[in-house]
Amino acid sequence: MAESKGVMVYAEASQDKLSAITRELMGCARKLADDLGEGLSAVLVGSDVASLAQEAIALGADRIYVIDDRLLKDYQTDAYVAVMGKLAQQVTPRIIILGQTAVGRDLAPRLAFRLETAATLDCVELAIDADSRRLLATRPVYGGNALATFTTESQPQIVTIRAKAFSPAEPDTSRQGEVTTIEAGLRPEDIRTKLLERVTEEVEGIRLEEASVVVSGGRGIGSAQGFKQLEELAKLLKGALGASRPPCDNGWVSEHLQVGITGKIIAPDLYIAVALSGSSQHLSGCSGAKNIVAINKDPEANIFRAASWGIVSDWKRVLPAFSDKVEELVSG
Repeated sequence: MAESKGVMVYAEASQDKLSAITRELMGCARKLADDLGEGLSAVLVGSDVASLAQEAIALGADRIYVIDDRLLKDYQTDAYVAVMGKLAQQVTPRIIILGQTAVGRDLAPRLAFRLETAATLDCVELAIDADSRRLLATRPVYGGNALATFTTESQPQIVTIRAKAFSPAEPDTSRQGEVTTIEAGLRPEDIRTKLLERVTEEVEGIRLEEASVVVSGGRGIGSAQGFKQLEELAKLLKGALGASRPPCDNGWVSEHLQVGITGKIIAPDLYIAVALSGSSQHLSGCSGAKNIVAINKDPEANIFRAASWGIVSDWKRVLPAFSDKVEELVSG
């Protein structure tokens, strides 16, 4: 196999445009490629995705590989691992970066197995070691209570990165790059599964994963009615509502709002944790937040260990006054 060189990004698309996580991947990958003094490529896999090539070039890619086939319209593990494995063996990148999404979590470890290498998932920091020129991948461990840095001797080094852990690339429409079309070489019989139905989650307002502000409640809220107060505050802040697992299990809020290792992993600019104890399971889902404000009447609550600011009081006393002040500031 030829010498491994360059950084490759698996570029996800949604609704005929590159997804938000792809912009973050490109911002991170461009810096790594520059630190290595090597090129940055992006891979577009799907059906009718060639039109997105210029958008990826504007975000920093030097070369785009387009694998466009009607059999790739919907993500299927068999097909995507096959085409990505074939491309990686041809191009021999030093590093492959994917998003920590439903697709990335499924594709990365399987691709690593196919290429006889390793994958490090859910990274929040990436850097190049100056001496070895290997990737240093940092990710949360022990339920988010610590960070560990990993590297691997085999190549390509494959990683997924957590949403909002890196700043998105700023597009430069004047950039030029090369576009290379790769034949998928797939047959219908190569794909062992079929997508029968796609169910779209109905979400009003801002999606939890995309919100810059999240107001989240725990068991201490006590009822569905209590969560309506949190939802009003979230709307005032133009944010989203979240919850720990017990409120979801009790039916106070939708299970789609659960933040944690068994729910959604988010990284908003501001996370307001109300009546929430701060279990390791929950903190693993919100530890990437830039600022955490905790409101809890128990001064020993674990959430205060992760909080930037803490208020020791009953949320029923604090929240109305806080909401009134926010409304006053917003209204001018």
